[in-house]
Order: sequence, then structure tokens, then C-alpha cells
Amino acid sequence: MPGARSWPKWFALAALVIVLDQISKLYFNSRFQYGEIRPVVEGFFNFTLVYNPGAAFSFLHDAGGWQKYLFTILAFAVSGWLGWNIVKRRFSGMMNLAAAFIMGGALGNVIDRLAYGHVIDFIMLHYYNQWFYPAFNLADSFICVGAALMVLDSLKKPSN
Repeated sequence: MPGARSWPKWFALAALVIVLDQISKLYFNSRFQYGEIRPVVEGFFNFTLVYNPGAAFSFLHDAGGWQKYLFTILAFAVSGWLGWNIVKRRFSGMMNLAAAFIMGGALGNVIDRLAYGHVIDFIMLHYYNQWFYPAFNLADSFICVGAALMVLDSLKKPSN
């Protein structure tokens, strides 16, 4: 059966996402002071170093520590479900790509939570000093791209 053994490549891609994410976080954590901002594109894009003990957009950042375990369990559960569906060949190629991105991103952030108690963020988008998007990292970017690919995949399928 064609593609019957194609699942290892999706897990390898998820592992590559984790490696790229962790290398980038180690770089910024070792070369920036906490809160330091370095402009890349004036008025639009900065590198910075901030820590997020919560989830996206610092959701539950001040919850007292239990959220680390909740988000860790959630990341393992979602990654396990996605991985199982890849192995069982229930997903299209685009959905496998999306799942690999989401698994790699989610597990990259889990590593931070377990190692440091927070997630390392370093990308800051803004419009001069009037509007700021919350800082994020490569793992977050891969999760968002994966989610967008899932939406695109669902749009190409006929509804029942």
C-alpha cells in the first residue's frame, strides 16, 4: 500500500520543529537580557526576551503555577491524538503537515515549561509605539501555521 510507512517523516518533521525552536530560544536566552529590545525593522519588528508562564497571549500567566501542568498535559494529549491519527493514516498530506507543525510547536513549548517554568518568547511585532502584538516564538509560529493548514484542509473537503 503506497505511503503505508510514511508516518516516520511526519514525526521527523515534528522533531525538526522542536530542534529549531529550542536552538532559537537558547540563542535569545543567552544573548539578550530579560526585557531587552533590539529593533530589526524600525517601527514594526523587534527581537526581545520575555518569559510567559501562561499560554497564548499570556492567558493564565498569573494563575500561580498550576497552569504549567495544565498546558503540559494538554500539549501531550493533543500531540498524542495527532500522532495517533498520523500513524493510523486518517489524515491527508496537508493535515499530516499541520499535525507535525502543531506537535513540534506544542512540545517545544512544553520543554520550556518543564525546564524553566515558563515559555521563552523573542519575536515582537508592533506598529511604531502605538500597537503591540504579544511576543511569541518559533513554536507559536509553527502552531499557528499548522492551525491555518488544518482550516485550509477542512475547506477543500466536501461537506457531508
